[in-house]
This record gives sequence, C-alpha cells and structure tokens, in this order.
Amino acid sequence: MFVTNLREMKSFLFLLLMGIVSGSIAQVKISGKVTDQKGRPLPAVSIALKDSYDGATSDSAGNFSFTTTEKGEHVLEASITGYSSYSKNMIIEDREITADISIKELITELKAVVISAGSFEASDKKKGTVLTSLDIVTTASAEGDITGALKTLPGTQQVGETGGLFVRGGSASEAKIYIDGNLVNNFFYSSLPGIASRGRFNPFLFKGTIFSSGGYSALYGQALSSALILESNDLPEKTAASIGIGVVGANAGINKLAKNKRSSWGVSYGFTHLGLAFAVIKQKQDYFKTPVFHEGDVNFRIKTKKGMIKYYGYLSSGDLGYTVNDIDSTSLKNAIGLSNLNTYQNLNWRENIGKGWKSIIGLSYSTDKQNLENELQNADGDKQVFTNPSGYAFKNFYLDTKSYYAQARVLLEKKLAGLNILRFGSDYFYSNEKGTYTLYDGSKYDSKTKDKLYAAFAETDFYLSNNLAMKLGTRLEHSELMGRWNIAPRASLAYKFKNNGQASFAYGIFYQNPETKYQPATADIGYAKATHYILQYQKISSLRTFRTEIFYKDYDHLYKTGTDNFGREVATSNKGFGYAKGIELFWRDKKTIKNMDYWVSYSFLDTKRDYLNFPFEMEPNFVAKHTASFVLKKFVTAWKMNVNASYNFATGRPFYQLKYDNIQDKYILADAGRTINYNNLGFSLNYLPSIGKKDSNKFTVWVLSISNLLGQKQVFNYNYGAINNRKEAIGPTSKRFLYIGCFISFGIDNTENAINNNL
Repeated sequence: MFVTNLREMKSFLFLLLMGIVSGSIAQVKISGKVTDQKGRPLPAVSIALKDSYDGATSDSAGNFSFTTTEKGEHVLEASITGYSSYSKNMIIEDREITADISIKELITELKAVVISAGSFEASDKKKGTVLTSLDIVTTASAEGDITGALKTLPGTQQVGETGGLFVRGGSASEAKIYIDGNLVNNFFYSSLPGIASRGRFNPFLFKGTIFSSGGYSALYGQALSSALILESNDLPEKTAASIGIGVVGANAGINKLAKNKRSSWGVSYGFTHLGLAFAVIKQKQDYFKTPVFHEGDVNFRIKTKKGMIKYYGYLSSGDLGYTVNDIDSTSLKNAIGLSNLNTYQNLNWRENIGKGWKSIIGLSYSTDKQNLENELQNADGDKQVFTNPSGYAFKNFYLDTKSYYAQARVLLEKKLAGLNILRFGSDYFYSNEKGTYTLYDGSKYDSKTKDKLYAAFAETDFYLSNNLAMKLGTRLEHSELMGRWNIAPRASLAYKFKNNGQASFAYGIFYQNPETKYQPATADIGYAKATHYILQYQKISSLRTFRTEIFYKDYDHLYKTGTDNFGREVATSNKGFGYAKGIELFWRDKKTIKNMDYWVSYSFLDTKRDYLNFPFEMEPNFVAKHTASFVLKKFVTAWKMNVNASYNFATGRPFYQLKYDNIQDKYILADAGRTINYNNLGFSLNYLPSIGKKDSNKFTVWVLSISNLLGQKQVFNYNYGAINNRKEAIGPTSKRFLYIGCFISFGIDNTENAINNNL
C-alpha cells in the first residue's frame, strides 16, 4: 500500500514539475525603463502589447516588467496623458526582451499657458476636461440636454419657462451656438409660452465643446453675451450600432466604418411620443394632441490626403396641441396647436495644404417652418369670437412662419514659429424670414425680413514665452439690411505661474442685429453693442479644476421698442443701455474620494438694463442675483452602477407688469415683485450589466432619472392678463418628471471608458 502511494506521489510531483518547467518556457519576460526626452524617469506610464491583455505600469523609477505567452511579431505601446504616443515593432521568441522607452512631452498641452478667460473647454483630448459628452448625459438635472448640463456651470441662469441659454445678464437671443464653425439658427425645439424647450442635437455627436460665457474669439460674431462652439466627431473607431428604448420613445442608429478606415457613413432615427409619460405624470396643460416628434440624421466622413470632409444632415418634425385656462376669464380657455418642420445641413472640409497652412471651408443651410394656432373656447370646446372687450377677439389668431438660413465660411490658419498661429477668413450669412399673421376676422398681416451679412476676421495667438501669451483679433461686419459696418476688436492675455495656476484677462467689443420679431425696424437703427472685461484665475489638473472670474459688461445702443399700426412690438431706436457685473467660482474634484466625481459652481450677478419697452433702467426678469449648483457622480463597482445627483439653486427673479400710460405716452411699472427661490434636486441611476465581460462588443446602460425629486415648488415668473389685472404664476408643467430607458450599443465596448470617466 505504501509503495503504491509512493509511486503515485512521484508521478504527481513529476507532472507538477513538468508543468512548471513548460510554463516557464512558454512565458517571455519583457522589461525596461521609461524616460522622457531628457532622460528623466516617468512613473505611471501604461505599457502593453497591442491587441493583448499583457502589460504593466511603470513604477516611480520608470521601471516596468511583465511576462507574456505571445509569440511572433507584435507591437509594444506606451501611453500617458500629456506625452506623445509610443509604439515599437518587436519579435517575441523564447528569450527575455529588454525594451527601454523614451517618449516626448507635449509642450502645447502641459507647459504652454492656455488663453482661457471667459471660456470652458471640453474635449476628450484635453488635459483637465470640464464636461465631456458622458458628463452631459449623466448629469441628473440636464436630462440628456447639452444646454441643460451647461446650466450647472457658473455664468448661466436657471430659466425654466423657455428654451435657450441665458448668460451673464444676457437674453437667450444673445447667446449663439455653432457646429464646426457654422451657426445653428434653430438649435432648440420650437416652444410655446411657459414651456421650456431642449436642444435638438445628441451630445454624443460632438467630440469637443467650448462654452464661452464672454470675451469669445473674433472668429465668431453676432452675439452680445456668449458663444457655444461644438466640434463634431471624426471617423468612428469601428463600425457600431445603437438602440435606445424609453418611456417617451425609441431610437436606433448605425455608423459604418469602411474596411480601409478612410471613410464612414451613419444614419439614425428617433421617435418620441409623450402619451405614456403624460398618462402617468399629470401635466398642467390638457393635451388634445399628444406631443409627437420624429427626427433623423445622416452623416459621412471622408479622409482626404491631409484632411477630412464631414457632412451632417438633420430633419425633425413635431406636432402638439393643448388647452389651458384663459387668464382673463374664469370660464374660457385657450386651445393652442403647434406644428414644426426643421432641417439643418452642415458640410465642413479641413485640409492641411502644406508649409504650416491649414484651410477650413464650411457650408450650412437650414430651414424652419412653424404653424401656431390659438383659439378661444368655452367650457364645451366651442370657438368663441366676440369683440367686447376687444382683447378677447385677438386671442383667435393663426401664425405661419418660414425661415431660411445659409452660411459660407472660409478660414485659413498658418502655424508660425513655436506655438504662434495666425488665423484669418470670411463669413457670409443669408437669412430670409417670412410670416403671415391671420386675425380673428380673417385679415392678414405679412412680414418679411431678409438680410445678407458679410464678415471678415483675423486673429493671432502670440507666445512671448511658455508662461506668457496673448490673443489679438478683430472682426469686421456689414449688414445689408441696416446698411452699416461695425468693427469689433478682441484681445486676451494669459500668464502661467510656477504652481501651474494661471491668470487671464480678456477684452472685446461685440455687436448684434435686432431680433427678427422686432423687425421691420426704424430706418436709422444700428447694431446693439456690448463691451466685455474679464479677469480669471484657474488651476487645472487631470483630476481637479479650480477657476474664478470677475467680469464687467457695458451695454450700449440696445434696442428700444414701440408699437406699430398692427399692434406689433418693433425696434424704434438704439437708445437703450445697461450693465452686467459679477463674480463666479467653479471647483471640480475627481481625486479626493475613490470613484467619486463632483463639482460645485456659484455665480453672483448684478445687472440692469433700459431696453425694449422698459420705462427706466431695470433688472431683467430672466436673471437671479445668486445661482449655485452641486453635481455628484459616484460609481459603485460592486453594483455595476453609477449614482448621480445634482442640486440647482437660484434666488428669486424679478417679475413685473408694464402698462402703457396714454397720458404720459410711455410704459409704466404697474406691478413688481420677486419670485420664490428656485430649488431642484435631480437624481439618476445608470446600471451597466456589461461590466466584467471583457470580450463583449455590446455596451448596455439602463437609466432611471427623476427631476425635482423632492417635489419643491418652483415659480419661474408670472403672467399678467391683457384685459383684467389677474396674475398667474409660471411653473414647470409637472411637479416631477420620471424617465426610464435602456440604451444598447454594438461594435464598441465602452464599459472601461465609462468606468474611467465615472460615466
């Protein structure tokens, strides 16, 4: 018995020894040291064999070591933020390999000062990104909207009764949005009074975002307050498809990459039907036509010899109708219907043309058609037309508008010595807006506004050293409609301190035409003007961001309005004026608590204007003196879940009633006050069941999102009756809104990327 066991033990030990020997023979050790171009060791560098799971991270002395069972030709790669990529071909046989690596620091990203006064920049390639696409869709209060996420940044206002960006005392029309350098005239869905609208475009369409709350580049114009500049994606990494299903609709899309990886095409379609959501979540409005939206887009990308051609086309249609109680009556109601058809086309060609020159050519064309009808009804839904009091009759009307916009843009860029760059080019804008207003008695009023605006611009980034840089630019414009020129100089200066913090100063003059709704204006109307002064300090690392700004804006030549023969408000002079000043703070931290990301923003704003029909210099009703946001994102690995919360706060906004006094021949302040403070706690959960499945090419996210979780009362503003002196609060359409959905992408596994970015 003992002999048998002894023999079995010897056999076992022999097999174990052979396994160890064969394992040691099969594995090859690869080791070395990583240094920069000056021979200094680099820690935390990721080193790996391409298309394998074998690799390591360099230690504090730059040393690394790992073993592999791979054989034959392979590529060794090394990467770290702020340094150039490294790759080396090698043949793996049976002997140990020593591979010392030297990588070059990217001075443009790490050492050189960045001119940043007035702007937040976000890009997956940027060190110290502020907001990525994932940030936008997972910020609880943003509800997947680009501008909704921007409202958690300093400088923006929490305006909930209409769409648009309200920045540093400016109205929504004073903030312009660009895609690949081309203006988007109807970025937001059509909205009705008291109902906020969201942006039309998917955040994942864009790889980079620059949100300038003031002092923006001379490459852009016609915005008194701010510019949001979006850069669309290039070629996809590989072919990918996506499907999304939620309580309000569904969507699907595909992006197909060519086999030679030099071109791609994509198409997507989305359908939104709010019937199910409104059946569960009670709305203030009584919908007789449930909001339904169809939207689709197509794109293609083509790599040229030294550049890329990108096209994006978008089409959407929407239809809705509802009734609300008439503010001037206890028994009547208004039936409101809106249909909209919108298109947008954007073609962009970027090319390196040699000797440091780059050209960018852009073309865009968009259309927008709206049909708005308002009908006064009794409790039974019958149309009511009576002229005593006369104001009731005018509550029956039909408005049909058609707008056409086009832009052509040429930009040339020349790289000079060092980091210095010269940019110059030209813009051509064409706009043609038509409207037909049909009154209760069938009489019609037609309006037409057509303009051709020409612009030329030049700008240079000039580096005196790695720590001191300036941006100088100017923009020249001519409006055919107004028959006037303007010239707008811009200047920025930035200095970088030894602690990697930097101070920036920006100055600029900005002009803007009157809004179409105030046209046709008096013949001698000119441009509205704003002068910006901004002082900023910021310190940004890969995991933390701190910045603060103080600013002052001087408004001049703002538009004053009067009433024409048809009762429409039109621009009558440029005698308006005003100011805006304040201080802002922003702090973001991904480092202190493991798997937690949060940011805090605060803004103080002091602003007054005398414009439109204001009787004197007043605080506009879309601003709050104090606004603040707190956003928290926590990734719980064990649950495969991301927990998001955001809390938005704003002090009360002013409200007032302006009435025309025939004796004084001007508007007077009939009533005034301030709304209650605004509070909104948003909450969302994102569940990622694909985590841990390394070989999966499918990425799935389940989303649960709730706005105003605590059900706090919100009053955005007040409406006043046109006939009686009744006052009615404007608030959200529902106390809370709940969203549940599932999004699946095929072809690219984004799980690890989602974890690294805290979703």
